[in-house]
Amino acid sequence: MKHIARLALTALLFASGAAHAQQGEIKVGEINSYSALPGFTEPYRKGMELALKQINDAGGIKGKKLVVITKDDGGKPGDALTAANELVSRDGVVMIAGGFLSNIGLALSDFAKQKKILYVAAEPLTDAIVWSKGNDYTFRLRTSNYMQASMLAEEAAKLPAKKWATIAPNYEFGQSFVAAFKDLLKKKRPDVEFVAEQWPPLNKIDAGPVLQAIDAAKPDAILNATFAGDLVKLVREGNTRGVFKDRAVVSYLTGEPEYLDPLKTETPEGWIVTGYPWYAIDTPEHKAFLDAYQQLNKDYPRLGSVVGYATVKTIAAVLTATDDHSTDGLVKAMKNLKVDTPFGAVVYRAGDHQSTMGAYVGKTAQKDGKGIMVDIQFKKGADYLPPEAEAAKLRPAN
Repeated sequence: MKHIARLALTALLFASGAAHAQQGEIKVGEINSYSALPGFTEPYRKGMELALKQINDAGGIKGKKLVVITKDDGGKPGDALTAANELVSRDGVVMIAGGFLSNIGLALSDFAKQKKILYVAAEPLTDAIVWSKGNDYTFRLRTSNYMQASMLAEEAAKLPAKKWATIAPNYEFGQSFVAAFKDLLKKKRPDVEFVAEQWPPLNKIDAGPVLQAIDAAKPDAILNATFAGDLVKLVREGNTRGVFKDRAVVSYLTGEPEYLDPLKTETPEGWIVTGYPWYAIDTPEHKAFLDAYQQLNKDYPRLGSVVGYATVKTIAAVLTATDDHSTDGLVKAMKNLKVDTPFGAVVYRAGDHQSTMGAYVGKTAQKDGKGIMVDIQFKKGADYLPPEAEAAKLRPAN
């Protein structure tokens, strides 16, 4: 109940009196899985709040205050659609943004298409949202499944491993990531084979039987795409059973602090991961973000913080780029829109509506009883996307 009360209060403060909106405000809607996945979404909210404060302190959008009205979808597509309807029909927002789970992102994308309203998908990673099910009204910020699979397959191809097994949550995100990784790795290493797949339900993994089945297949290497509580259970059980011993592991998202931090001294050594080593990034744009974030929150950022911050920066950038805040005007302005983020400038490609945000790849290690990333590399998003003309062919014909 405390969490729900805090969520309601924060949304009210975040909206800054949106119920009594004045002429000097521009309202946008934001929907996310705040109660279902607080490990990511609470830092995400803090990143949004920082960006919103910076924008409004600097004069807002051409003198108008930017107001973000947040809604909690509880991790359920139906609730996300209810929230989207309320934001558009009752609150009168000019666009919607957010989303965490890929199935929710796809539902909001379809809503945007049906209602003809701009949707900036913040976190959903499925490739379908910009390719096979892409539409004119949806643009995606986060480095996609295909992009991060490409980055990880590049590293996996260097391993001597030939026999692979996969573990991923059984919904759109996990399915599309595994499919992309398998295809990309086989193109780089035609000699590899996949000898086992495990598809535990999201947030309900029974790690013992999953790992028993993986171990029985005797793979040389394991691809893992579980996250949050499922990841903790998998690592704990895998360490106990010795399943990861003498096997290479490639683990999607595991280097993100929100997923790495809970592992503490259980953090495995040497896993190849994507993540966010905030403590080791030495660029001017990240330093400015880190200093401002820590000053406001008295805490270090998580990857969600970067995504939330960049989402609101995207909203501000498109609203500033055009005086036409109709859906058609905003959609037009989103194409090839350049946005400054803590990871550097990104561009929302006109060809497939995917941003060029990059990602960090490295290996897991332990330091002072905590999990960290070492041997980090920043991989530019544009380098891991197909050319725009090719990507555009993956989208439905209008």
